[in-house]
Amino acid sequence: MHLPSFIARRYLFSKENHNVINIISAISSIAIGIGCMALVVILSVYNGFDNIVATMYESSSPDFVIEPSSGKVISLNNSRLQQLQTDSTLLFCPVVEESVYVVYDKVQSIAKIKGVPHSFTTIEKIKAKVTQGNFELRFGDFNRAIVEESLAATLMLKPQFATALELYLPSRSSDISLVMPMESLNNEDIRPSGVISLQQPEQQNLIIVPIEFAQNLAEYDSTTVSKIELYLKGGADVKASKATLKKVERRLRKTIEAEGTLRVKNIAQQNETIYKMMRAEKFAVYMILLFIVIIISVNIYASLSLLIIDKQTDIKSYKAMGASHSTIRKCFALQGFFICLWGAVAGVALGLLLCWIQIQFGVIKLPGNFITPYYPVVIKITDIAAILLSVAAIGVIMSILPATKIRTNSSH
Repeated sequence: MHLPSFIARRYLFSKENHNVINIISAISSIAIGIGCMALVVILSVYNGFDNIVATMYESSSPDFVIEPSSGKVISLNNSRLQQLQTDSTLLFCPVVEESVYVVYDKVQSIAKIKGVPHSFTTIEKIKAKVTQGNFELRFGDFNRAIVEESLAATLMLKPQFATALELYLPSRSSDISLVMPMESLNNEDIRPSGVISLQQPEQQNLIIVPIEFAQNLAEYDSTTVSKIELYLKGGADVKASKATLKKVERRLRKTIEAEGTLRVKNIAQQNETIYKMMRAEKFAVYMILLFIVIIISVNIYASLSLLIIDKQTDIKSYKAMGASHSTIRKCFALQGFFICLWGAVAGVALGLLLCWIQIQFGVIKLPGNFITPYYPVVIKITDIAAILLSVAAIGVIMSILPATKIRTNSSH
């Protein structure tokens, strides 16, 4: 039997007349439990919203992007890229991107063109985003464009109309003429075939066109592109395997980044700002709630200090029986730790129960028309471990501090 823990438990459940101390201890444990419950619930809800946002971004992002380490363009003559084109597990999609001036039936706007090969139209997760018209880049011998939804609304564009989009881009080879500025612009017309809904801010005002059309407008040759998008073949089954993605990423970084002229980005790196913002928000909420738990834990310090004063006679008896200062300090420190630990365990358990109820039954609904009708909840083991470890550390500190004063108090 461990003597300090036995004495700590006896003091904790003692029926002797020190009700004030027991009440303070009970309040401390309950308050810590409420704080831990709030941490579990709020962090799990944050995980749910983060998961929804990440899914929205992943649904229209390539699995990997290859970009130049410096400069603006990539040459497809690169031997490493040529080897990658024959990879049976990846859809190789060269892309040309440029900002353009667009006119549609006298309505003007600034847009970005994205030139892609015909194989781009076979990507199911992109195809599913089309809201109007067809997902096609060619109609017979004619080029077609797919317009992003917000840009289509700005231009009052309907794919059923026969009006063509007029695209203008400054020429890379001609000097700017102040007398006839239009002579310094390359101009191409293209008719829209469909409207696509993309959630990412950087994909707003986007016009998807055939890559040959974009290269002609930008005065690039057939081997010059802005970047390479890579999509895992196999659809959702392959996509669901994080191990597969990690394996492919390691292989790409080993082969593509070896020369230092190209770099590979996974989905998180492509949307680095939003992912960093989500992590920062979650960390801020965690720290705020943890600070509240720290304030609550001061009650443990108070209750232990009162208990030490009340148990001076017991402390002298323990010393007379040969107990060391270390053993006596452990008795009171363990009591404070038990108060904190039991409150934390009970709070975490209650928080997990509430999360499970929300996951199973969707008790609390979201107002308005959101993607999901209920508050999303995702429980992560790492969050639970962080909460228990943090609260345990707080409990240890708040328990040790009053216990260190036992020698001074017992000497009077």
